[in-house]
Amino acid sequence: MSSVELELAYRDCRRIAAEHGRTYFLATRLLEPERRPAVHALYAFARMVDDIVDDTAAAIRVQDSAARLDRIENDLRGRLAHAPGAPGDDRVLLAVTDTILRYSIAPEHFWVFLDSMRMDIPGSPQYRDRYPTMAALRDYMRGSAAAIGLQMLPILGTVVPLAEAEPAAAALGEAFQLTNFLRDIAEDLDRGRVYLPADELAAFGVDDDLLQHCRDTGRTDPRVRRALAHLIAVNRGIYRSATPGIDLLTPRVRPAIRTAATLYGAILDEIERTDYAVFTRRATVPRHRRLRVAAKEFAADLR
Repeated sequence: MSSVELELAYRDCRRIAAEHGRTYFLATRLLEPERRPAVHALYAFARMVDDIVDDTAAAIRVQDSAARLDRIENDLRGRLAHAPGAPGDDRVLLAVTDTILRYSIAPEHFWVFLDSMRMDIPGSPQYRDRYPTMAALRDYMRGSAAAIGLQMLPILGTVVPLAEAEPAAAALGEAFQLTNFLRDIAEDLDRGRVYLPADELAAFGVDDDLLQHCRDTGRTDPRVRRALAHLIAVNRGIYRSATPGIDLLTPRVRPAIRTAATLYGAILDEIERTDYAVFTRRATVPRHRRLRVAAKEFAADLR
């Protein structure tokens, strides 16, 4: 693999991150330039897998999606065991393989991630479209979110042994993921999925039928509002447990991660500001606020 091929691979990953992860991409702008390509590679890999999983609307695609994930895992395992890649290889895999080797990221975090993604493919042995408890949901998030936080940690660097920073990194990944689930309820319902704990919804009188009714009418029932308020409080509790871990990171990267945590947490503010209208709109943080938060963290870093 030539340096030109690798540069093109990382360039593709940067484009994917810029197009699909606005908050994520903005936060990476606060990182040192030499760290950014690796972070873009991790994002692009996760996005590639997520797109495969979501491409299962037609039943005929289900087996193909599962097979594609198997091929990705086998390919990545082969690259890590033997060689990073050869001319003509998939560019995202080229970049993520180089990132794993360059930063000595534990490959297990990628296998756990892929296992959780298989849970999203209808017809696969691991498939789940509902989660009865928060414990069950967190088991899914262990791969879909916590593992990504653990992948990031060696790239960001720490001022303590890596193992000491891992619990907070995993928790921050979970906090981000739960925020996505609360924001994307309508989109997930359209795919036949609910990524919220059924028992905690039921405590407020919310079930699948009520959620679907809210989606069909575009109106958020008061019982759903109360359930969402509760889960937002839970989500903020996870952020509170995770954010002290930012101080365990290399000082230079802390503004970027604080920015990401602040902006993701602000999505919860937007859900509340719109009176929990999650069935008719996707809560987003206005661009001016995203830029203001990033500028504030950058200024603090200069002091």
